[in-house]
Amino acid sequence: MTGQAAADLRDLYQDVILDHGKRPRNFGTLAAASHRAAGDNPLCGDRLTLALEVAGGRVADAAFEGAGCAISVASASLMTDRIKGMGVAEAEELFHRFHRLLTGEGAAAAGDLEALGKLAVFSGVREYPIRVKCATLPWHTLMAALAGEGAEAPPEVSTE
Repeated sequence: MTGQAAADLRDLYQDVILDHGKRPRNFGTLAAASHRAAGDNPLCGDRLTLALEVAGGRVADAAFEGAGCAISVASASLMTDRIKGMGVAEAEELFHRFHRLLTGEGAAAAGDLEALGKLAVFSGVREYPIRVKCATLPWHTLMAALAGEGAEAPPEVSTE
């Protein structure tokens, strides 16, 4: 990839994150929620509550509330868009793909970037370890909600 093409791609990625950060999708309450969890990133001040409607082993609907930096809000927005209609196991696998992308933990699966689709915009966050926690907070909260924990999602995310 040429230097200009890489710069154009970075600009596109930044535009997507800014758009979802300023105008988040699925922001608000979810009256029919069957699963709920809260997440907190004390380093950055990000806090969110994720509500899911899970029926028949599928995520029928998802919404979030809270406040945080643009990366955290954009991650929650893109995540909730993406998981709607997915089976619970698919959503959990998507978590693992996203987590590998941002942390480098575990072996990257063939096709991770393709499977992530728009979520690949967060690949550049990996270069800023402190921001990895911002991007992964909604995802850890998702896993807590799916597990039925309903408690605070763990804010610790290894970036090594």
